Amino acid sequence: MAATGSQSAGTETGTGYGSGYRIGIDLGGTKTEGILLDRNGNQLARHRVPTLKGDYDGSVRTIRDLVARLEAEIPAGGKATVGLGIPGAISPATGLVKNANSTWLIGRDFTRDLTQALARPVRIENDANCLAVSEATDGAGAGCGVVFAAILGTGCGAGIVVHGRVLGGRNAIAGEWGHNPLPWPTEGERPGPACYCGKHGCLENYVSGPAVAADHFAATGEKLDTATILTRAVDPSGDAGCKATADRLVGRLARGLAAVANLLDPDVIVLGGGLSNADLLYERLPAAMQPWAFSDRLDTPVRRARHGDSSGVRGAAWLWRPGEMPPETSAG
Repeated sequence: MAATGSQSAGTETGTGYGSGYRIGIDLGGTKTEGILLDRNGNQLARHRVPTLKGDYDGSVRTIRDLVARLEAEIPAGGKATVGLGIPGAISPATGLVKNANSTWLIGRDFTRDLTQALARPVRIENDANCLAVSEATDGAGAGCGVVFAAILGTGCGAGIVVHGRVLGGRNAIAGEWGHNPLPWPTEGERPGPACYCGKHGCLENYVSGPAVAADHFAATGEKLDTATILTRAVDPSGDAGCKATADRLVGRLARGLAAVANLLDPDVIVLGGGLSNADLLYERLPAAMQPWAFSDRLDTPVRRARHGDSSGVRGAAWLWRPGEMPPETSAG
């Protein structure tokens, strides 16, 4: 709906973009989730559907249908802005998707195709950047100038928000923390596991969920999922193998985060993803980071993502800020 005068026509009635409704979509490898927020960030609706893995056209249709389903729940009807988080990035050089774990997106003009399918501009960001936006807006990093938010899940990525804005970088790779080498490796950690990016020793292959499980199996011959390992590591009855695996994880993660502190010196570090549920990380990381920081004292807090599994999809919605409208609906 076009704006008239100095406001969107829907500011009072909820029928236009000016009403402040925002839809966020999180396109994951196995599920696609959508959320509808009002201008104050209150959740009005949330839906999750399976991702059509390997099907690009199906992914576009899934998002189109999910947006329509969410938009139908806007009080009094109307339109919402749409933000999307993907496990990759839009190349500034080509405008096409790159670095995506969902490989069927790579090389496709996702922005153009979704803009056409939804009949409105769409903002697309890396999913870790969406986590950072969410937590910087009204989460564990609210009120902080510089927020570093890491996803420790199937992979290992991160996003950076500076004074409310995502730091994407000239090449759209800012925050690709997981594809730097593990800092200060020991002899036993060199050259490190092979990574899908073609290199060895990437941090992702030490501190992601699958990496922790693989490390435990290599050390003990015991096949356990990461959640079980970290639960047993704090069991008073004692599990020496799990405790040793947890010790290695804390040490490696501490070195990785200390390197971030040395380079970026953020006001807060926020952890999301499956591993972020382990209380032992928050209990042990601050002290474990200190020896590796180039400072007499490291006061950087390490916090769990306040919005948990919803943080990424909330951040996608927040890619459009209150008061912003797609160009063709702007006042004037």
